[in-house]
Amino acid sequence: MALKAVSFKRICIIGDGAWGTTLAIHLSRKKYPVMLWGAFPLNIAQMQKTRINKKFLPKFKIPAKVELTSNIDEAITFGDLVVLAIPSEYLTNTLINIKKTAYQGKVFVSVVKGIHPVSFKRMSEIIKDHLPESPLVVLSGPTIAPEVASCIPTTAVAACSDLRLASSIQKVFNSDTFRIYTNTDMIGVEIGGSVKNVIALACGICDGLKLGTNTKAAILTRGLAEITRLGIALGGRPETFYGLAGLGDLATTCFSPDSRNRTVGEALGQGKKIMAILGHMNAVAEGVVTARAVYRLACRMKIPMPIVTEVYNIIFEQKSALLAMKDLMGRSLKSE
Repeated sequence: MALKAVSFKRICIIGDGAWGTTLAIHLSRKKYPVMLWGAFPLNIAQMQKTRINKKFLPKFKIPAKVELTSNIDEAITFGDLVVLAIPSEYLTNTLINIKKTAYQGKVFVSVVKGIHPVSFKRMSEIIKDHLPESPLVVLSGPTIAPEVASCIPTTAVAACSDLRLASSIQKVFNSDTFRIYTNTDMIGVEIGGSVKNVIALACGICDGLKLGTNTKAAILTRGLAEITRLGIALGGRPETFYGLAGLGDLATTCFSPDSRNRTVGEALGQGKKIMAILGHMNAVAEGVVTARAVYRLACRMKIPMPIVTEVYNIIFEQKSALLAMKDLMGRSLKSE
């Protein structure tokens, strides 16, 4: 659906996790009226009282002008721009609830990263299945939430086949410390932003095994080759994977101490079991679910993804991390 450049008066953000809360803070600083929706009424009530999201973003004050609600109908009614910022596993149920609201005529932005483990659909495809007439832009890139909330210079990309709509969203989110680029390759942007979480798990496993920077650089580089191989096969453009949503997001997620996926990988490398690790986390590590989806998709498409395969084996087949690393190093020799 092609649109002329549009402006937005009010924004609602669906999802009060670290990234959704950060975007609410950021957009409020830009003087937009913002409403933040969360699925847990008790968490919303606590945030209304303290103006701090203690569960997901504890070190940052939520501006007083940001309205908070656990009523999704109220949230959707509030905004003419709707930002979807929920974990991928909860997206479908949330969309079902949104369809019961007055969502028609709204523009949607997805910051959801993941691949469905059964249908192998990207998040934008799932959104379009439920809201087929709603304009949609994907916002992705190397965006660790606490750094954006701290106004540390950050970049991201707004992706949409309609460049005019992408440019409109670019203007909404861009600031002196958050620079937004545009891209028309939604497939590449989403694949890069999703599969990088699996490679970040692998880099975290390297940390848990107390391996060096050489090892992590190799995992990152060869992991990017796997992401690119899959992304091109699915219709993405090669250059996208060397941009912000590919290499940029991958580097940040693999090396940042605040990366949830890298942290989960580190615990796996230390020999801890995945259920025990996840049981101690408030936030969702998207790479765990994505590892299963990407492994199955790669097998179906006969695309070699050895790093993804070993991450899958460690998480779901109880393979030891050390053996997985040895098997990666012992593969038959080839050109780069």
